[in-house]
Amino acid sequence: MKKTIEPGERFGEVKAPASKSVCHRLLILTAFGERSTVIDTGEISADISATIACLEAMGAQIIKEDNFVRITPIKGMPEGVVHLNCGESGSTLRFLLPMVGVIGADAVFHLDGRLSKRPVAPLINELKCNGMSIEVNENTIFCRGKLKQGNYTIPGNLSSQYISALLMALPLLNGDSNLSITGSVQSEPYIELSMELLKYAGIKIYKTGRDYVINGSQRPKLPESIAAEGDYSSAAFFLCAGALSQKGIKVGNLNKNSVQGDREIIAVLKRMGADIEQKSDTVTARRGRLTGTVIDAAQIPDLVPVLSAVAALSDGETRIVNAERLRFKESDRLSTTRKMLSALGADIVELQDGLVIHGKEHLKGGLTESFGDHRIAMAAAVTAIGCENAVIIDNAEAVGKSYPGFWWDFQSLGREKR
Repeated sequence: MKKTIEPGERFGEVKAPASKSVCHRLLILTAFGERSTVIDTGEISADISATIACLEAMGAQIIKEDNFVRITPIKGMPEGVVHLNCGESGSTLRFLLPMVGVIGADAVFHLDGRLSKRPVAPLINELKCNGMSIEVNENTIFCRGKLKQGNYTIPGNLSSQYISALLMALPLLNGDSNLSITGSVQSEPYIELSMELLKYAGIKIYKTGRDYVINGSQRPKLPESIAAEGDYSSAAFFLCAGALSQKGIKVGNLNKNSVQGDREIIAVLKRMGADIEQKSDTVTARRGRLTGTVIDAAQIPDLVPVLSAVAALSDGETRIVNAERLRFKESDRLSTTRKMLSALGADIVELQDGLVIHGKEHLKGGLTESFGDHRIAMAAAVTAIGCENAVIIDNAEAVGKSYPGFWWDFQSLGREKR
């Protein structure tokens, strides 16, 4: 599907969709919990659909109605081989790998797109050291065996999801476990998010330095009804669009005290010169005198494509550093961000672990590709604000992976014709 975005500044108000990161965790904690829970997930994305389908295959009873999902927990081990279709969702794969070991299921994970290329070996190796048998093929992963309590060690510099996966799984085992983290920790706020939700579910985990002490025989107990908070990762596209527009854009449904790492979008846009106003559960972004800056992507990798779009339309040079992990996302996001912005006329250079962007007053616009990556497609739409001609985005349907309502929300905004 091609999507044509006309140039010109945007204005108006949108509501942030439910956080995909929160929804994954709430769904899994409920499926392995003590009681049924109804979760307000908002519109369900492709990644969340994958997690729901996998949990159903593992034995959870799930009823979907409008924006709500009712989950009745898994009881016992499913019979036969369980087939788990992860789509392209890295969260689904990484979070559920130890969970099949918790119930001792024979399971085949099916991987689509680039998911088989995304790193998961450190987690698999640790699970194999603790009772599971795992065989990795080109697009499938076969698991069997029961996960054992004990001592776990995992690196922190490749994916925070390894750590979150074990934090959710280890309390469910019969005995106590210890989880040690080695090296630097990337995307640490996502671990904090997991810890916050585990605490909310009544799970006790004790952190000392880089070690987590985890008592066994615990089961999550969430309220009978819960709403996933709004997603700063998705809101970032509209906040960046607002930062490129005089009248600005207000984004609602954002928890001011959220531990989501991508809440950092507010601080980065302020540093670049945007006019940011935060009240209660809304954030409004308007254009200021935008200038380049240095952006450390270590903790906020998902913000790189859209912040690169803002940088391409700001004064001076922006350097994005510590971003090499972006090469292992839905696309090689350092390469695809460069290609997308270059096609629209930006001055951008790709480095091994980052990008260098020299801003311009306007870009030319034209045809660009999403490369099947939801964040590249949405960043291209934001870039259109500062283009002289329309931006045509090929494979624009990629937004469905995380934000199926994006095009509706974007086109609901007012537009100042150039």
